[in-house]
Formats: sequence, structure tokens, C-alpha cells
Amino acid sequence: MSTTPQRMFQHALVSRNALVLFFLITATLYLVYSSRFISSNDHPCPMHEEHLDFLTNLSSTFHASEQNGHSETSQTGLSLLKIPEKSDTELKHIVFGIAASADLWEKRKEYVKVWWRPKETRGIVWMDRRVRVRKNEDLPEIRVSADTSKFKYSNRQGHRSALRISRVVSETLKLGLKDVRWFVMGDDDTVFIVDNVVRILSKYDHRQFYYVGSSSESHLQNIYFSYAMAYGGGGFAISYPLAKELAKMQDRCIQRYPGLYGSDDRMQACMAELGVPLSREAGFHQYDVYGDLLGLLSAHPVTPLASLHHLDVVQPIFPRMNRARGLQHLFKSVNLDSASVMQQSICYDTTRYWSISVSWGFVVQVWRGVISPRELEMPSRTFLNWYKRADYTAYAFNTRPVTKHPCSKPFIFYMYANRYDRARKQTMGIYHSYNTGSPVCRWKMDSPEKINSIVVLKKPDVHRWQKSPRRDCCRVLPSNKPSTMYLWVGSCRGDEISELQQQ
Repeated sequence: MSTTPQRMFQHALVSRNALVLFFLITATLYLVYSSRFISSNDHPCPMHEEHLDFLTNLSSTFHASEQNGHSETSQTGLSLLKIPEKSDTELKHIVFGIAASADLWEKRKEYVKVWWRPKETRGIVWMDRRVRVRKNEDLPEIRVSADTSKFKYSNRQGHRSALRISRVVSETLKLGLKDVRWFVMGDDDTVFIVDNVVRILSKYDHRQFYYVGSSSESHLQNIYFSYAMAYGGGGFAISYPLAKELAKMQDRCIQRYPGLYGSDDRMQACMAELGVPLSREAGFHQYDVYGDLLGLLSAHPVTPLASLHHLDVVQPIFPRMNRARGLQHLFKSVNLDSASVMQQSICYDTTRYWSISVSWGFVVQVWRGVISPRELEMPSRTFLNWYKRADYTAYAFNTRPVTKHPCSKPFIFYMYANRYDRARKQTMGIYHSYNTGSPVCRWKMDSPEKINSIVVLKKPDVHRWQKSPRRDCCRVLPSNKPSTMYLWVGSCRGDEISELQQQ
């Protein structure tokens, strides 16, 4: 009995000694391994070294930038963080491709003359057949489009001319013109404000793939065709590298879509195959509407006016003038301050409680009472939908009705003359009343019918679209003539807003 406890004690002692020895060996190995890992540089981990170098370079790059007083990455820093250079696109870098019809050219060439600048603008008019060319007409070069009879076309409502028009950009590219950054496509009844086209395209890197344009005003048109499509009448732009890529595949692409209606939806189909989406610019205007453009043009979005289309369909933009003459009259303002043409400003006459909207270079409207800017910047429906059975819900934007109340109708003053005052470095526009007879109003307040003319003073601002977009501010100036109102229009001061300031 006495030997058993002794054996048990000896066994426990041996087990404890073994356990202690195990921990001693483990600790010794850990210390040896750790000291070798810390002190040795013979076999560093490659991934750790790569990340360490990356972080070191990144840190030194930003440290050097801070010492130089700016936050941009230096030439030796990470290329992914480099800020792209600002575009210096000019009018000489843009080539216009104008799709025209020989049957309509004698009439529509008058639209082209309005905006075309001989020896400044570059472009080609592409015809379906030869036309008579007169000397000294200040028009672009005229060429005949290539034969497209080999292409299939199966749309019963359309016309085969859509095939040749869809190839205007590609045919213009093949001419091999030098120093081209953009191709701009338009119709012969499209008027471009070319300086604003330059301003819009300058925002984009012409070395990349860009397809720039806008949709239709008609919601139904966009549904039937595509909201992803740039409408050709309103005009669209394609960067040079994209035009080159398009030219490689366009003929094959056209063959795949014989059922499409027009040239612009074929173009968008090819853009879809190339994977290039539409970059929207609201200044390109298809104007799929009928009637009077007053409501649209007097509440133009805060973006440069780039184009006007369907000029044969809508009424002349100035009353008592034909279409071409009205456009020439508008270009008196365009030539003085193209960046601001059609830009809206809103202000209030605090003594007479009038609301005033100025569409610079085009029209001034004055209402009795106070109408909010939210309402005034919304186009009034002076126009009709492209689909005559469609009501106002079939527009692709918000509109407001034309008021029927005799006291709520606006008093309209169209631009009569515009000139530049060199001494004061400002434009002075005179807007004459266009009221065919004021309806009887029983409101006991001053009536704008006493005003015969409005003088609008404004300093041109060629750099306005290089700043964040904002509607111009407007102020009513003192006048010693009860029949004349003086307005100032320009950049807002400080915390200035459009509101009726109570006196």
C-alpha cells in the first residue's frame, strides 16, 4: 500500500518537469525567431516592401506639394491623381456638317447665312444632288453625299434620305481636314450660336469619346425614338476620336437597323454599340413644337443657347417680321453678348408691385402683382405639342398655362435696338411695347400699359459660363419719364436674390 502513493508522486513530478521544459523550449525558440526576424534584412516580404515604397512615395509627393503651396500632385507623383489640362477649344477646332435638301435649299440657305461666319467657321453642306452655287453668298462649301442605295431601309413612314444624312459626320471626317477636335451635325433649318457651341464643348476633353446633344421637347417623341438620343435638328457634337471609331463601323451598323425612322436614331444606335452615352446639353433645341416660341425662349434654362431648329414650323420669333429677318434681328444681340442671349433675369417694381422677367436680347415681360420666380422661370404654354392631340402633360419639362384673366396677362416688350456703349463698357437695349390692345382690368393698381419702352443696361460677361450657373439679377432703376422704364441686368451682388423687397 505504501509504494503506490510514492509512485504517483514521482509520476506527477516527472510530468511537471516535462511541462516546464516544454514551455522553456517554446519560449527560447520564439525569442530566437523573433530576434532573427527583426534584425535580418536578407529575406524581406516582397509585398510589404512594395506597399511601403508606395506609401513612402505618396507621402513625399504630397509633402512636396504642400511645401510648394498647392495640393496638386507633382510631375513625379501618381499619374492617376493628375488634374487634366483645361480645354482651349476654339471655333477653328470645330467642323459643322449640315444636312440639306436641294428642293428646300433656296429658302433654307437664308437660315445658314444668319449664323455662318465666312473665313471663321468651318464646315460642309451635304446635298442629295447638285444645286446652283452663286458667288459671294457667304455660305459653306457644298458637296453631294455619297450613294446610299446599297443600304436597306424598311420604315414606311420615313424617307431614305435618313441613310445619307446619318453618314454626314463620317463623310466629313474622310475629307481629312486638319486640326479638328469636334464635328457638329445640324440641319439646314438649324441656326447655331457658334460662340456658345464653343463654350459648351470647351467643358469636355476632346481627346475622349463624347456624344453631346439634347432630347426633344415632346415627351412622346422621346418615347417613340429614345431619351438617350441626341436629336439631329437641334444639333449634336461628336469628338474627333469618336468620329474615327464611328467611321470604322458605321456602314455595318446602318445595315443592322433598316427599320429605324431617321438619321439621328441610327446614329444613337451606333453610339449604343460603341458604348458611348449621350452627354446632355440643354442649350441644343430641337423645338418639336408648333406656334409661338415666346414661352420657351423667355424662360430659357440657365445654360448657353446653342441652337434653334424647326424654324419653318414655328412662328417668326419677332412679330411683324418674316422668319429670316427675325433671326437677323436676334443676332444683333448675339453679336454683342452671345453668352447672355436669351438668359432670363427676374425682378420686382416695389412701388407699383409689378413682376418683371427679362430674356436678354429678346423680350421683357411685365405683370401686375407679384409672381414668384419659381413660376416665372417655368415656360408658359404659348406653343402647341408636336402631336396635336396631346395635351400639356406630353412635354418633357414643366410648363404653366397662359393666363386667361385680363389683369394677369403680361405686357410684352420686344427688343427693338441694341448697341454697345464703349465709354461705359455696357450694352443698352431698347425694348418696345407689343400690346395689341389692353383688356379691361378692374384691379385698382398701376398698369404697365402706360409704359411704351424699356431700356435694359448690361455689361457683357464673356466668362459667365466658366462660373457656376446662376440666373442673372435684375434691378429697376429710377426714371424721370413715366412712359419709360429703366432696368439693370447683371451678376448678382452678395446675398442678392429675386424677391419683392418691402419698403
